[in-house]
Amino acid sequence: MHCVSVKPGVDCSFMTKKGCSFNGGRCRPVVANCEGCERIIDFEGSRFCASFPDPAVKWRRGNCNLATHVKSDKSNGNSAKINPLKASKRAAAGR
Repeated sequence: MHCVSVKPGVDCSFMTKKGCSFNGGRCRPVVANCEGCERIIDFEGSRFCASFPDPAVKWRRGNCNLATHVKSDKSNGNSAKINPLKASKRAAAGR
């Protein structure tokens, strides 16, 4: 549905027929960590996240999983732990 409280006309997944169902009934503006993200919407002088109504919560425990400007630190190298027992069995089997 389209927002009628803070961002009139913008699609929002939290809007219902009774109004905004988000805690407090209003979207919160973006925080400094969100700068550079492609999901930011400029609306009447304020900046909001298009995907989440309270961006500060997403950054509370680390990086936001919806941020488009942050790359994950996961590497695809051989850093995964290998069970030594299984490794020895594979070596003995010739794999």
